[in-house]
Amino acid sequence: MVENILKKIAVFIMSMMFFIIACNGPSKMIDKTVVKELDLQKYLGNWYEISRYDNSFESGLVGVTAFCSLRDDGMIKVVNSGYKKSLDGPKSEVVGKAKIPNLSEPSKLKVSFFWIFYSDYFVLELDKDYKWAIVGSSSDDYLWILSRTPQIDKTLHNELISKISNRGYDISKLINVEQKVE
Repeated sequence: MVENILKKIAVFIMSMMFFIIACNGPSKMIDKTVVKELDLQKYLGNWYEISRYDNSFESGLVGVTAFCSLRDDGMIKVVNSGYKKSLDGPKSEVVGKAKIPNLSEPSKLKVSFFWIFYSDYFVLELDKDYKWAIVGSSSDDYLWILSRTPQIDKTLHNELISKISNRGYDISKLINVEQKVE
């Protein structure tokens, strides 16, 4: 009798596990492979945020830019700025630092905007002339399309979104970032 009850419990648990796995479907793997080479001197300068996964620290910001420059200590100074709710809104700016912890993987940077806490900054795709970049992290929650100009051609934008989709990212989570027209 106890043996029958244990069998029924085991069958029930296995059935529930199968049901949970079936309902969730296969998890999609995201390709977070970074570019093999990154010339830091070419990467420095101003980047405009074209699209991003919305996140808590940029929520409601438009006209977002990141300016990267070399510090005296060899680290990278990162100045992120944007405007709250509209291009005429109050400017928000935060200064951080970045580093390349492993020189054999220069496209896997660490960036910090708060004390000693660092986050991943992975250069996933990069134009050969450093005109645009796709940046992510080890987390599936962060993704950016960056450009040297405040707007990019719609065809190029679609190509970059296709690259993101091919890597397994959910492109429906991307938001376009309003930028000033030059």
